[in-house]
Amino acid sequence: MKQILFLILISMSMTCFGQDLQNIDSIQVIDSIHSDSSIANDVVIGKAKGDSAYIKEEYATAIQIYENLLKNGEAAELYYNLGNSYYKIGEIAKAVLNYERALLLQPGNNDIRANLEVARAKTIDKVEPIPEIFFVLWTKSLINSMSVDAWAIWGIISFLLLIIALYFFIFSKQIIWKKAGFIVGIIFLIITICTNVFASEQKKHLVNRNEAIVLSPSVTIRSTPSESGTSLFILHEGRKVSIKDNSMKEWKEIRLEDGKVGWVPASAIEVI
Repeated sequence: MKQILFLILISMSMTCFGQDLQNIDSIQVIDSIHSDSSIANDVVIGKAKGDSAYIKEEYATAIQIYENLLKNGEAAELYYNLGNSYYKIGEIAKAVLNYERALLLQPGNNDIRANLEVARAKTIDKVEPIPEIFFVLWTKSLINSMSVDAWAIWGIISFLLLIIALYFFIFSKQIIWKKAGFIVGIIFLIITICTNVFASEQKKHLVNRNEAIVLSPSVTIRSTPSESGTSLFILHEGRKVSIKDNSMKEWKEIRLEDGKVGWVPASAIEVI
């Protein structure tokens, strides 16, 4: 009877994990290039050409090559190199945009984060974010320490270890192994739940894409989605904003880190 219940538990759990993996696979265009071998080879060759142009300080050529490669699929390294190229020619807003896109795919990459901070330092607008309690900041930092794929892998590993712990707890005849299986099982159950929650949060950011970068040299933020709306404040290129209302085509309602809100022409921003 125990064996049957154990097998049922494993079967149900694997079904749930299979659904989760399908959900993750549905966004695998992100942080990957098409799996077709011929395209992959073209990407490798193209990237080498782009890197060569960058080394030769032919930044315009490198930008064109990286932009074309990204049409085949998204990759953090390409966005990172593209951001470096834009930074070198002084287009700070586009550098910030591509660093942000790279960081979205690899949130734990310190090189991307460092270059992003350098580029941000050259922007005009300085916004003080609303303070958050330390626990929220710590949780966000933990979630952003790895990508959705990395959290998913850790989730699978911890789940398999949970199954092993349950096996010892259910079938072992020695009390010490039962206790060890129970304690270890509880630990890996918590880890499994946390990793799946973190992966879900990362996936939400990848799918929703509700943040953008101001690309216009300067743009007036209005109180209503119209040029006749009251002028609230001005933003300059490179400023990161959150899209609060995306229902209109020509206008977007945005929110800054300090809580300010307003409407901006859609043409003035580009989604990360």
